[in-house]
Amino acid sequence: MEKINNFLNKATSPLDYFVKLLVQFCLGISFFLHGYGKIPISQGFIDFLSSKGVPFSNISAYIVAWAEILSGLGLIIGGILSLRSSTLGNLITRFSALTIVIIMINALFIGHSHWSIFIGERGAVLFASEQLFLLVLGLFFLIRGNNK
Repeated sequence: MEKINNFLNKATSPLDYFVKLLVQFCLGISFFLHGYGKIPISQGFIDFLSSKGVPFSNISAYIVAWAEILSGLGLIIGGILSLRSSTLGNLITRFSALTIVIIMINALFIGHSHWSIFIGERGAVLFASEQLFLLVLGLFFLIRGNNK
């Protein structure tokens, strides 16, 4: 078993950095598309935020959409800059990830507050949702930045 494990480690270790970069790009693209899909801001989105008690929902809707777009682009740009071991790229990645964490915490408490952790209707269970995974990936890049 140890020989197989060592072989797999040796065979895949050159790809370690690029796999992390791929995940970073995918998260960035996902957030960009989530935000881009909200533009133009619909009255339905504003009304939804208002119904959840979000203050200044007409302004908040634009902030959410643009925060998603910019944090997604930030992850992509931060990843590209990391190819040159850039401190700036690391800061952009971490700031973008912090924005994603804030967005996802709010999304879970505001937009999906009716979800439970382990029980509920099919499709309404927290651990079956992409939102939790987006939050966890945001935390990963907030903590790790562009570090290998």
